[in-house]
Amino acid sequence: MKTFFTALFFLLACCAAAQNKLSGKTNFPAHPRLLLLAGEEENIKKTIKNDVLLQNVHHGILAKCDQFLKDAPVERIKIGRRLLDKSRTCLQRVFYLSYAWRTTHQQKYLQRAEKEMLAAAAFEDWNPDHFLDVAEMTLALAIGYDWLYQELPESSRIAIKTAIITKGLQPSMLNGSNMFWLKAAHNWNQVCNAGLSFGAMAVYEEQPELAQTIINRAINTIELPMKIYEPDGAYPEGYGYWNYGTTFNVLLISAFQKALATDFGLSEQPGFLKTAGFLLNMTGPTGQPFNYFDSGTGGEINPAMFWFAAKLKDPSLLFTERTYLAKQVKHLTDDRLLPALLIWSSGIQLNKIPAPKKTMWTGKGSNPVAMMRSSWTDPNALYIGMKGGSPSVNHGHMDVGSFVMEADGVRWASDFGMQGYESLEAKGIDLWNMKQNSQRWQVLRYNNLYHNTLSFNNEFQDVDGYAPIVSYSDNPAYMNTVVDISSVYKTQLSKAIRGIALVNKQYVVVRDELEGGAKATKVRWAMLTAADVKIIGPNEAELSKNGKKLYLKVQEPVHIQLKTWSTAPTTAYDAPNPGTVMLGFETTLPEKSPAVLTVLLIPQAQKKNSIQKTKPIAQWEKKPFR
Repeated sequence: MKTFFTALFFLLACCAAAQNKLSGKTNFPAHPRLLLLAGEEENIKKTIKNDVLLQNVHHGILAKCDQFLKDAPVERIKIGRRLLDKSRTCLQRVFYLSYAWRTTHQQKYLQRAEKEMLAAAAFEDWNPDHFLDVAEMTLALAIGYDWLYQELPESSRIAIKTAIITKGLQPSMLNGSNMFWLKAAHNWNQVCNAGLSFGAMAVYEEQPELAQTIINRAINTIELPMKIYEPDGAYPEGYGYWNYGTTFNVLLISAFQKALATDFGLSEQPGFLKTAGFLLNMTGPTGQPFNYFDSGTGGEINPAMFWFAAKLKDPSLLFTERTYLAKQVKHLTDDRLLPALLIWSSGIQLNKIPAPKKTMWTGKGSNPVAMMRSSWTDPNALYIGMKGGSPSVNHGHMDVGSFVMEADGVRWASDFGMQGYESLEAKGIDLWNMKQNSQRWQVLRYNNLYHNTLSFNNEFQDVDGYAPIVSYSDNPAYMNTVVDISSVYKTQLSKAIRGIALVNKQYVVVRDELEGGAKATKVRWAMLTAADVKIIGPNEAELSKNGKKLYLKVQEPVHIQLKTWSTAPTTAYDAPNPGTVMLGFETTLPEKSPAVLTVLLIPQAQKKNSIQKTKPIAQWEKKPFR
């Protein structure tokens, strides 16, 4: 009987899932139907009327559109194997110009958007060998076609919709290696499914069967990358790719909701709504992100956060976004999806954004991370971001156990982040091979020798290893996170546990508890910094930057000598790293013996205060991370 009910439940679940997709003839709203229905421009106007920051965004978009009027239409010029730069240029222009038309009804914006779309429609193809290029170009023309449909001449409509179908939708139905993204659990899946679904919804009446197939395929296959948010919302690919993958995912959900009054349950996927907390906590008091993996060093506006804030009715999620809006006026219009921010911010009052309540965030998953801070409102607050995970994650680096640290408005412990892909690919680097012996790991910014973690005998971390967070505590007296990093060093030693603590909101402890392997091992503890370094004792260094100071003190082992390592490139393919240095020490771990490395990071104001002796990690206050 139990088996019968289990089978029945499974059957009903499958039926429910099947019904949760398009079937038969679907009645879409008249154009415009994507993201912003007819008349909804008035909601935006009401929101920005009494909000200076959102007014700046609106006027910034219009000013950018006035620049576009002077530019020649996009041309089909590839950079290496990618047309992506041109697809993104077209997307920004069409999205901005279409927004400008809908909010001002000035003919110059309509005409320039039409000209841009016709230029892209005339390309021989949209480079299906690199399908992100197709996806973003399809999104561009879908928005323009839909939003400007009523005003476009019939000849332009035909040219644009034909291009969407023949250069966007139809190539996605061909079997080939360029369609790998349908089975991928990362940003490619999110971006490609979103772009193609926009195209399908825009031209649904012209090719209903094809459009329905593409939309239903997206509903099915986008669940793969959406599973990576489970269980807590940590996005494995890091800060930069959160913006890319998650924003396109939200675009898709938002478009479904507007056009079909359902998102097919996508927003309720486990962990997805929680990812807003992940992104919120990824930015430190300096405004810089925890930029592990292929992320840039600067923070940026994230339009999707406005969707999450409205969806969750939690304006505190926009705490850092408001700061970006206030400080980065000149750079806001670098974001090609910026009009979406104004669509999703409807009704939100940015002058009433409260500070978040929790000062610690932890997330499990394939790349677990933890972020701790002493305050949200103090610009001099201490901030630490640390990670476990694996180098094998998409866009991964050998940075397991790495961390960033800020105090007094300075980032003291840094991460290089990404090097431009084309700069490496053009020199023949096999960049996307993630195997242990890949050239990828020879790149300076990718291996563990240039991250804030450990190295043993100057060997690389094991790409197949995985480091979980095993415990944490959010007690302000000893806020901490503990990661078992043993498996990424399994051929080099028996055990490696790293714990990082923020003590009494005053200073940071980085403690490693190790156990040697079958032979003696040289251990290297290292930290990347952009500060000036002065070694003032065998176990103490003074870091200086922007008139502030931080002291790095090695508490254990006692007999070490701090030193620095250059970050200058030694190959023709590594990028230069001016103004940075690796600071740390080396010691020998005897065979099959335990050892402890304890390093303190002490802001100048706390230098004269008493520093307690660091307890073994087993005695740290902790909550099991289950």
